Amino acid sequence: MKWGRCEYRQLIKLRDNLAKLQSADLDKFCRDTSKELAARLLSLVIPATPVGNYKTEVKVTAKRDSKHHKKGDVYTKRVNRSGKMGGTLRRGWTARTEGEAAGGQGHPTADQAKAYAEVLPISKQGTTYVVEVINPVHYASYVEFGHRTPGGGWKEGKYFLTISEQQLRGQAPAIIEDKLKKLLRGAFNV
Repeated sequence: MKWGRCEYRQLIKLRDNLAKLQSADLDKFCRDTSKELAARLLSLVIPATPVGNYKTEVKVTAKRDSKHHKKGDVYTKRVNRSGKMGGTLRRGWTARTEGEAAGGQGHPTADQAKAYAEVLPISKQGTTYVVEVINPVHYASYVEFGHRTPGGGWKEGKYFLTISEQQLRGQAPAIIEDKLKKLLRGAFNV
């Protein structure tokens, strides 16, 4: 009976590579992967989050001839009379408090979202790593899932977080596989 041929040096190298893999910090790998998934969720949900529009339509009479109107023409124009500016809900994804989101300027960038995800706490519950991505703006759930209106009607939800989570679920296996391949390449020097 023949068993085949094998070089002893290859077995030693395999043993050493397996020991290297075993000594790899798998907890750190899982935490880093969790943070990357959180950052990717933020990169999906931030642009999908609706921004409030506080402009109202007003009728205006043209005072002189212009490119679009002749003097005396009556047309509608959208103006912001309230002074409120939209974007608090969108800024909430990288804010610690609602006040911080309301007082911020501009919308979060991809770099800000990634930096925010890096400092999110990660807990381990059994064999599951949990990272909570929270929007502290009090009306976030109403915009997400819908709500009653003062007149008794119903305002449909936008489902921006739900849709972003579904998109990430589709991408997550490939993201995790790529990170795992990098870990294995490092252990086996490939």
